[in-house]
Amino acid sequence: MSIDESTAARVAKLARIKVEPQALPALAAEFNTILGFIEQLSEVDVEGVEPMTSVTPQVLRRRADEVTDGNQQDKILSNAPDAREGFFAVPKVME
Repeated sequence: MSIDESTAARVAKLARIKVEPQALPALAAEFNTILGFIEQLSEVDVEGVEPMTSVTPQVLRRRADEVTDGNQQDKILSNAPDAREGFFAVPKVME
């Protein structure tokens, strides 16, 4: 596949990139170079290769899933303008 100047201009317009007319030949050449790299990648045999999320094997660190109350009630309520009986106190909004 080859990109000509009119296609490069259309791609630039779709990407909302202003490209001067004298720069279109260089842009088309860059697009063609990129497409050449993509064609090279399609030639690689990947049969039997498992997909990876990273180039190095990683194991997710996990913590024990334990239900707690956080033990931070006093710390959290210290910022409240009004706290009563361990809860935030707010004005009544409905009668």
